[in-house]
Amino acid sequence: LAKKIKDILSEIGEDAEREGLQKTPERVSKSLDFLTNGYNLNPRKIIKSALFKENYNQMVLVKDIEIYSLCEHHMLPFFGKAHVAYIPNGIIVGLSKIPRVVDVFARRLQVQERLTDEIKDCIQDALNPKGVAVVIEAQHLCMQMRGVQKQHSITTSSAFSGIFMSDEKTRSEFINLIK
Repeated sequence: LAKKIKDILSEIGEDAEREGLQKTPERVSKSLDFLTNGYNLNPRKIIKSALFKENYNQMVLVKDIEIYSLCEHHMLPFFGKAHVAYIPNGIIVGLSKIPRVVDVFARRLQVQERLTDEIKDCIQDALNPKGVAVVIEAQHLCMQMRGVQKQHSITTSSAFSGIFMSDEKTRSEFINLIK
């Protein structure tokens, strides 16, 4: 990968041998390895590693989970917050596993809409809860640095399953809690 980055530097008109760029190909390679390490992780396995039987049947919400991802269209960052809730159905998950699952999917080339659905589907499949709700609010550098160049735009996406789809009161409670 570092060799290809060096070639890209040359293609855009840079001198890849100048002092400030000599180690850039290796740095970019390591950076991309880190930013896309979600391909090497199994999010369902992460959730399944910390399941506990519990009769709690109210909403569990982890909000303001920082997300950093790369858009698959331009490979530019998008970043923001994810809010994830579920209503247990006899099983709860260790709370740290929810942000870990968010990170696994965010550390892949993404679109925000798919990221939202993947988080919801993973938690729904692994826990079989009464319902899952996910809202992501993010800023996209592909919209801010280039293209339309709108500096203050925030994109919000949501995905719901189970009781969050069928019960307006439950969905409203979730929305109110994340405000």
